[in-house]
Amino acid sequence: MNKVSSILARKGTSTANVSPGTSVLEALRIMAEKNIGSMMVMENGNYLGLITERDYSRKVILKGKNSTDTTVAEIMSADLPTVTPSDSIDHCMELMTRNNIRYLPVFENDKLAGIISMSDVVKETILTQKETINHLQNYIRNS
Repeated sequence: MNKVSSILARKGTSTANVSPGTSVLEALRIMAEKNIGSMMVMENGNYLGLITERDYSRKVILKGKNSTDTTVAEIMSADLPTVTPSDSIDHCMELMTRNNIRYLPVFENDKLAGIISMSDVVKETILTQKETINHLQNYIRNS
């Protein structure tokens, strides 16, 4: 069974981040520049939360707030469940589905180790299925 560590090994552990006082507009610019849908909110090296495009649409646009005047701290998600590199992909899928979220911060020994997305989980699941199919095909050929 594949683990979160497989995803981190493939995509890396570096994360884009902003401070809590950053304007939402600036955070969106950075996300657009990097072609990503979320960023960590960090202060003095400590993880505070996550800001996503979904946070923006639901907590700024739909509430009539201004992207320039609203800070990341005002709309970030701070109560996301977390996972560790040794957690299974199935566990991540269950957490994401149950909590209706698309991102999970990854912690190892109480330190931020990265972030995984629903897309990462789906890709890892597809890779695992392809490996299983290849093994079965090889088994059938060699029988």
